Amino acid sequence: MRVAVVENMRNTGLGALATALEEAGAEIEWFRVWRDGSLPQDIAGHDALVVLGGEQSALDDETHPYLPELVRLTRRFGDAGKAVLGICLGSQILARAYGADNLLGAAREFGWHSIGVTGEGRSDPLLSDVGGEFTIFQWHADTFSLPQGAVCLATSPVAKNQAFRIGRAVYGTQFHFEADTEVVRQWKGEFLGTIERIAPGWLGNYDELAERHGAAADAAGLAIARAWVSLIERQEVGLLSQATA
Repeated sequence: MRVAVVENMRNTGLGALATALEEAGAEIEWFRVWRDGSLPQDIAGHDALVVLGGEQSALDDETHPYLPELVRLTRRFGDAGKAVLGICLGSQILARAYGADNLLGAAREFGWHSIGVTGEGRSDPLLSDVGGEFTIFQWHADTFSLPQGAVCLATSPVAKNQAFRIGRAVYGTQFHFEADTEVVRQWKGEFLGTIERIAPGWLGNYDELAERHGAAADAAGLAIARAWVSLIERQEVGLLSQATA
C-alpha cells in the first residue's frame, strides 16, 4: 500500500493517521511542498493521497504557487477512484478541486470541540464508529461550501461542513482527527505565540483541557483514521501491467 502525503506546513504531523497506516503496513512517501514545492508527478505511483493542513488559505496561489497543481492532483486521484483525504486546509483544497467556494475567515475554531454526525455520516464508513457526536481538535479560520455531489457527514455550529465524502473514498475533514494528544502537545510547543494570539488563555488551561478531552478525542481520531485507511485499495503494479498488456 503506497500513500503520498502532502505536507503544506513544517511539523504538521500524522498522529493517529500514522498509527493506522503503520498497522496496515503502508509505505508513506512525503511531499514537503513548504520546502521545495515537490508533488507527485502522476497518480500511478500511489494508491492514496493525503493532504494535510497549513497556515495558508486554499486560495493563496500567489504566495504558494504550487496550490493550483495540488488542486488538480487531488481531483485526478479522486476521479481515478483512489482514496483521498484532505484534513483542514487539505479539505479546503479538496473542496476547491470539486468546484466549491472557499470562505476565508468565516469559521474560526481552536481547541477541542464537539462535532455532530449527520444521518448520512452515521452510516458512512468513515464515521460509523464514533456515534452521533464526538470531540476532536480544531484549528482553522476558513471553511467552504459543500461541493456539488458531495455528502455532508459532520457539522458544527461554527462550520456547517465539518466532513464530506465524494464518491467511494474521497474525504475532507475540517477538523484535525489526526491530532492526538501527542501532536497537540507538539503544536503547543512549536506554535506558542500563534496560539496565545488566537486563543488567549488556552495555554494556561491546557493541562485541564487535555485531561478532560484528550482521551476521547484520541479514541475518535484513531477510529476515523483506521476507517479511512481501510478504504484504500491497493493496486498490484505487476498484475495491472499484465492485465493491460
